[in-house]
Amino acid sequence: MSRAGRRSRGWRATTNSAQDVGLVVAAAMAPGTFAPSLSSRTALDQGLVTGLATGLHFLLTTGAQDALAGTARFLVDGTPSPAAHRTATIAVDAAALPLGLAVLRALPPRVDDPLRGAVRQAAWRLGASGLSGALLGAAEIGTHALDERLRLGGRLTAVPLAFPVGLGIAYLVDRLRAGENADRTDGAEPAPPLSSVGVAAGVVGGLVGVAYGEHALTDLLARRLAAVLPGSPDLWRLAGHAGFLAGLGIGASAVWHRAMRQIEARTSADVPVIEPGHDQRWVPSTVSGSSGSLVSWAGMGRDGRLHALASVHPRPVPNLPADVPDLSLATVMGAPARGTPVQVYVGLDNAPTPRQRVDLAMAELERTGALDRSLLVLVSPTGTGYVNYVAVAALQYLALGDVATVALQYSRRPSPLSLGMIRGGREQNRLLWLRILQRIRDRPGRRPRVVLFGESLGAHTSQDVFLHWGTLGLDAMGIDRALWIGTPYGSKWMRQVTRGDRLDVDADSVAVVNDFAQFAALAERCGCPPRFVLLSHDNDGVTKFGPDLLWYPPDWLGPDRPRPEPIAAGSPRGIPPAMRWRPVTTFFQSLVDMKNAQTAGAFGAWQHDYRADLPRFLSEVYGLPASEEQLLRIEETLRVRETVRERLFAVVPGAVG
Repeated sequence: MSRAGRRSRGWRATTNSAQDVGLVVAAAMAPGTFAPSLSSRTALDQGLVTGLATGLHFLLTTGAQDALAGTARFLVDGTPSPAAHRTATIAVDAAALPLGLAVLRALPPRVDDPLRGAVRQAAWRLGASGLSGALLGAAEIGTHALDERLRLGGRLTAVPLAFPVGLGIAYLVDRLRAGENADRTDGAEPAPPLSSVGVAAGVVGGLVGVAYGEHALTDLLARRLAAVLPGSPDLWRLAGHAGFLAGLGIGASAVWHRAMRQIEARTSADVPVIEPGHDQRWVPSTVSGSSGSLVSWAGMGRDGRLHALASVHPRPVPNLPADVPDLSLATVMGAPARGTPVQVYVGLDNAPTPRQRVDLAMAELERTGALDRSLLVLVSPTGTGYVNYVAVAALQYLALGDVATVALQYSRRPSPLSLGMIRGGREQNRLLWLRILQRIRDRPGRRPRVVLFGESLGAHTSQDVFLHWGTLGLDAMGIDRALWIGTPYGSKWMRQVTRGDRLDVDADSVAVVNDFAQFAALAERCGCPPRFVLLSHDNDGVTKFGPDLLWYPPDWLGPDRPRPEPIAAGSPRGIPPAMRWRPVTTFFQSLVDMKNAQTAGAFGAWQHDYRADLPRFLSEVYGLPASEEQLLRIEETLRVRETVRERLFAVVPGAVG
């Protein structure tokens, strides 16, 4: 038999391996990882997105193709012909595509249904694997025929086809979906491709290296143990894999808990900005942590102490340091203060249980006379206990000091690491707010207006108090107005009141806006401003990222997505037209967008920074009128305050704590 004949017989005896099909899908998905999203990405960001997305596509497709190949082997069981096995595999691959499409058509996407999402993604994965396997098989058949026709002696069939077939699929899919805006990035700078590919190769190579090393070590141990102990090598190999995963889990858990303890220690550390005993000069008696306060300064935590130090003084403070400007209420507003602002704050270390912290907050409200103020603001802080300094200061200026805020800390960790604390924060808030409502209703004479404020995870824990109550719950609890900024995508209350038609939701009272001009236009159209406002920048990844991006195309990337509109300043409106949902890829892109959105920058209104938005929103939403001149002075003052605060406290502004 000739050499070409032997190559031909050898070629017919093989079928596409699951790894080959995995490479096809990974190569087909790789170009999409460079598509624009909500923010620009560095080479490291892009490399991580590309590496993780393509690596996961490879692993999932390998598993799916193994299942399809196993089905083909079952169908031809007992048939010795390699050609029959190959034909059966291609046939099963080809059948998987219409089957997957049929399942996707029968089960349209549904919000908040992860089981349906998992089934849809399994169907998509089987269809994609089948299509890729069939195309790769057809390409190899065509290549072999061409090799024989050109008498190349097998040199053409030796060329690996998985990568070029995958890139060809990517090109065809993009051409089919291309539109007039396909290449628009709306200002997002693309990451350097060569550096990004290098990082991606490192990520994938590292994962493959770990997997190969684990496989080789487990195989070696399995054979050694099977030689001296009862049990087959396959059994010991399985036990070895299980042991490796268990060890990996234990190690990851130990590292995680150690890191959490270090983070919590940092957020509990003292703020070395004032000398011992000098806190009375900077902390008024109506602020928690002062000399007569029931709340100890030491137990308030880092963010609680910074919150207390950022209080606005109603009158000029005598003997200010030369580098500290007079930013008192009377000076900035050009009018005398109506009262001294109240700031009640109870940290996790101020009392051991949520009930005791609520009791302490109620006692502190009585001590400070908070319920005598005309406006009471119920604040839910972010993960570390951070309360937006700009929001509190703006409120105190706008209300001329006739305002009280109250907040309870529920975590010491940054918000992305505090997701497990949401339930505790929600229940603690609910207990405090119900106690306050009870006290106000039993109070004779004038009663304060009660409003809500929450930022980031604080918005989530604030809204969760009214989960399944719609807007009716806020009315029932006597909440007059609410402003939430940067609400995370995970807030179910937000989705309940902004989607569908619920009987307990007054749709006219709720608005989700990107900027103040959008809010003002909505208020003019409706004749009155909405009472419950969610300020969420269109380019804020925190408001867009959720685990269901793995399996569900979100509304904000659907046909009703916010369209880009020209805007003079601040956060841009709309979603980039070229951005579309891609399984797995969009999840990792949005994860990076969420991380980048929380990067501190200059005082402004961009991504997850809402500081420059706050004065006008607080004035309109809470009904605190101010002249245009006063608003401009407040805005300028807040910029100066942030500059001074950053210099004195050396703390990153606006951090999502």
